[in-house]
Amino acid sequence: MAVSANLAKALDKAYEDKTVGEILDAPVSAISGVSEGDAALLDQAFSIKTVRDLGSNKYFAVAGVLVALSNHEG
Repeated sequence: MAVSANLAKALDKAYEDKTVGEILDAPVSAISGVSEGDAALLDQAFSIKTVRDLGSNKYFAVAGVLVALSNHEG
């Protein structure tokens, strides 16, 4: 089954037409709302340089799981 998603609003204009692989290898500033300054701070604090690094960071993953779990609390 083919899957498609419109990520245009989530990405900087320069990355709207890129492949998923190209976006994952792009700097985190490729995400709309993440500035160059934000990217520098992520690099300094967590050694996050790319969108892939951000998405696979263990601290962000734990936070995401906790948020998902909180949505299912009784």
